[in-house]
Amino acid sequence: MKFVVSSTALLNVLQTLSKVVSNKNTLPILDNFLFDLKNGVLKITASDLETTQIGSLQVENMEEEGLMAVPVKLMLDSLKEFSEQPLTIEANESTWEINISWKTGKLTIPGTSGLSYPNLPELKSDDKQGLTIDTGTLLCGINKTIFATADDEMRPVMNGVYFHFEAGNLTFVATDAHKLVKFVAPAETDITASFILPKKPANLLKGILGKEEEDISMEFDDKNVVFKLKNSTLICRLIEGNYPNYNAVIPANNPNRIQIDRVELLNGIRRVAVCSNQATNLIKMDIESGTIHLTAQDLDFSVSAQESIPCEYEGDNISIGFKSTFLIEILSNIDTQNVLLELADSTRAGVFKPVYDEAPSSDTLMLLMPMMINA
Repeated sequence: MKFVVSSTALLNVLQTLSKVVSNKNTLPILDNFLFDLKNGVLKITASDLETTQIGSLQVENMEEEGLMAVPVKLMLDSLKEFSEQPLTIEANESTWEINISWKTGKLTIPGTSGLSYPNLPELKSDDKQGLTIDTGTLLCGINKTIFATADDEMRPVMNGVYFHFEAGNLTFVATDAHKLVKFVAPAETDITASFILPKKPANLLKGILGKEEEDISMEFDDKNVVFKLKNSTLICRLIEGNYPNYNAVIPANNPNRIQIDRVELLNGIRRVAVCSNQATNLIKMDIESGTIHLTAQDLDFSVSAQESIPCEYEGDNISIGFKSTFLIEILSNIDTQNVLLELADSTRAGVFKPVYDEAPSSDTLMLLMPMMINA
């Protein structure tokens, strides 16, 4: 294997792929990138067995094809020290040495055979479904929901983003049993299907989709999903199991409706939360006509805080408690100036919705379970 490549181009691909590599790999070979050079294209693979990402880039002056495993840390540490310049990379497949040379010097690092690198999972042809999805829709759906995913070993189905396809729509859902986000966007699809994408590949997609301009091709079966981008492919093992019936926990009748400036409310919560109990992070909301009163206190340290924020309110006076950290997360992930908070009573979930000046094509709903005020 011998070729010439831009140092910056190679580093950019490797840095993106390195996020797939686990710090605790069960197979030593997974501490390596797999370099596969054919027809002037270098395909680079990184995997942790659950998630595999393949990147590709054009090389120059290819003299010899080859397949080799290259150590992740050594390769990245070496390339970080180069300014933009051409590098000649030559791999000796008898000694497994990798020689990297440039205008003023060279270095040698150890490699290994790539033949023991795990094979890519293949989708079952009789169960495979596919569609093309707008990049912006996919990125927005992940951005809106991923913060609400859980880290729950007992309920792994909640540790990812739920995708549900139906005619003309794609729904993204995430929940940790305390908060829930449901994002519905139009999609050109006539299939009815669903799967749960784990948090790690969802975060990987979030990082790379912003650089994509073309639509994304997606194929999946009951075990794996494949996302095909312009210069890379992401293959993920899906979370198996039945996702909770999220629609059942969304209150249908909420007579108490508050419209308020989102930034004012968010900043007010942040100020008051400084004095909340460190164990519960409880903030109490006393809502009456025209005003939300925020209160937090920690009796153990004799601290308390109050703030009143004007709002538009329809409904009866109500007092309700929420965990301040969850409130901040939800309000930070809404992108409109104003927010609508719908409440049934002090024991049922609060529903947060963005308020748009014009009717949006997508629909966002965020739900937060209340806390006992005397907790």
